[in-house]
Amino acid sequence: MSAKSLGIPSGTEVRVPLSKLKKSPRNARKTPHSEAAIEALAASIAAKGILQNLVIEPEVDGEGAATGFFCVTIGEGRRLAQLLRVKRKEIKKSEPIRCIVDTANDAHEISLDENVTRESMHPADQFEAFRKVADERGFGAEEIAARFGVTPNVVRQRLRLGAVSPKLIQLYRDGDLALEQVMAFAITDDQARQEAIYERLSCDGDASTIRRLLTETHVAATDRRARFVGLEAYTEAGGTILRDLFTEDRGGYLEDVSLLDLLVTARLGREADSLRAAEGWRWTEAHLDFPHAHGMRRVYPHPVELSAED
Repeated sequence: MSAKSLGIPSGTEVRVPLSKLKKSPRNARKTPHSEAAIEALAASIAAKGILQNLVIEPEVDGEGAATGFFCVTIGEGRRLAQLLRVKRKEIKKSEPIRCIVDTANDAHEISLDENVTRESMHPADQFEAFRKVADERGFGAEEIAARFGVTPNVVRQRLRLGAVSPKLIQLYRDGDLALEQVMAFAITDDQARQEAIYERLSCDGDASTIRRLLTETHVAATDRRARFVGLEAYTEAGGTILRDLFTEDRGGYLEDVSLLDLLVTARLGREADSLRAAEGWRWTEAHLDFPHAHGMRRVYPHPVELSAED
């Protein structure tokens, strides 16, 4: 049955109620869309509408008569996203969907073409695009996440990657850096330091080496000084913490080591004063480490294997 005989010329743009759209049995994609993909599409459509028309063909019965329904040749994911929005009561089943009628081409072939010839955006372009949305439109991670159907943490990761030095991003585009290495560089926003560390790398500079070099002048949150003072007291005093959004950083890295040592010394002094007053000592001294003086030194216990007799 030709498009003309159905009264709809091929190539015509029409608006069809969502309830009149069906999945095409000739759609080349057999593996269903993931729930995450449909969620993302629904979020995008809710924020910006359907940016690309669905491609449809009229459904006909066994005798070639039009049934009043249309099969979606291209855009099944968008149809499912709109159905999800119906389920959420954001739109009605009668919502008009902008479509292009195509009966001139083979439905299976154009469905295959849509999925095979499409090339995904390079991740580096995606990082920079998210950064541009944040900078130019003033959107925060939560708002961007809602508009693109991803989690706020994913947005924060992409925004952080968008802050990596353009020189290193170009190396990534050229295939001279791996994504894992770029993620490691993103632990700091200091692009000059990123580039300096890159110059220090040997040919086998993996992600863990990059992270170690970038944090070699910092103090881990698990350090005894950081635990003694507490991260809250450190940040209240104006200290900053470097956090890695891509790995388990166990609290991050304290950047101001001088401030940390000052806070530790001050608290040790207070503890020493309290101890002297409580126990009646004549004097106390506070040190970050045990002072190796008068022939004394600190000794740490070492476990030893005991025999049954011992």
